Amino acid sequence: MNAAPAPPETSRCVVALDVGGTSMKGALVDEHRRVRLRQSFPTPAVQGPEAVLDQMATAIATLTARAAEAGLAPPQAAGVVVPGIVDEARGVAVIAANIGWRDAPLASVLRERLGLPVALGHDVRAGGLAESRLGAAKGARDVLFVALGTGIAASCIVDGRPLIAGGYAGEVGHVVVEPDGEPCGCGGRGCLERVASAAAIARRYTSRSGVAVTGAAEVAAKVRAGDPVAVAVWEEAVAALVDVLHTSLTLLGSEVVVLGGGLAEAGDLLLEPLRTGLDERLSFQRRPRLVQAALGDQAGCLGAALLAWSLVDALEEPSDEEASSDDQGGHDRKHDEFEGYERKATP
Repeated sequence: MNAAPAPPETSRCVVALDVGGTSMKGALVDEHRRVRLRQSFPTPAVQGPEAVLDQMATAIATLTARAAEAGLAPPQAAGVVVPGIVDEARGVAVIAANIGWRDAPLASVLRERLGLPVALGHDVRAGGLAESRLGAAKGARDVLFVALGTGIAASCIVDGRPLIAGGYAGEVGHVVVEPDGEPCGCGGRGCLERVASAAAIARRYTSRSGVAVTGAAEVAAKVRAGDPVAVAVWEEAVAALVDVLHTSLTLLGSEVVVLGGGLAEAGDLLLEPLRTGLDERLSFQRRPRLVQAALGDQAGCLGAALLAWSLVDALEEPSDEEASSDDQGGHDRKHDEFEGYERKATP
């Protein structure tokens, strides 16, 4: 009697989870870095930080249970990215004002609840990592990724590695650009975020014109139509961004600047005056390419998957004794390539 054919091999995978203020984006990513399954979950922020943590655990457990459905082996780790100040080395959410965490050991709590290794990261830093390895800055080693949305934050990739500094690196939204400016939620005044974020642009236009707008996209449309109030608000935002980018580039020497978030959807209306402003200001400094992000709202989740696979690699790294007896000199690391996501064209 002929033997039955062997069942197809199932691929290893990790869970990726990007926690936002209103929703969580989840995915299963296999060992070939292909996104095999996606699922979103609501973020119950109004119910408090414990409810959000419970939902994170539920989301990871749900995705884990769906691995077989996607032809995958049980996940080997989870990568979770959250907003705020995140100490990745300790797996701690130091501060997350919009959710309510303070010094919350999320990685260890989730690991204990789920029995799964967990890598914790920062949402913007993870997005920058994904853009540097997979997106608009692929191939570059020194990258500045700036997310321009309701707030402003940056991810600094230096010599191919994220700059973390205990979770405090990249808070460019709180660089002061107007010393006597509006109070900021951080406790300071005149922060970049109060002038150049998408929320600030909409608020400042409404305050000056008396005309309510739904967001920065509507202000951008008014700029294109020649509305003088919109043009003034936009030019002030661009000037503030040029100031902060000039300082950041002088400090970091980035070769590519990637702009993401909702405001970056304005495209050349934003990028062209920024390029002109930087060209006028930069002298001896490295002159970077300034491009729009390529991965859109998938960047954070893809970055979370990168963190999870890095954790798997670290856990599989042979000990010194094993390495000395291994003729191959260690295990075969996977390349950081993903399939299964749409990538936008970049300039």
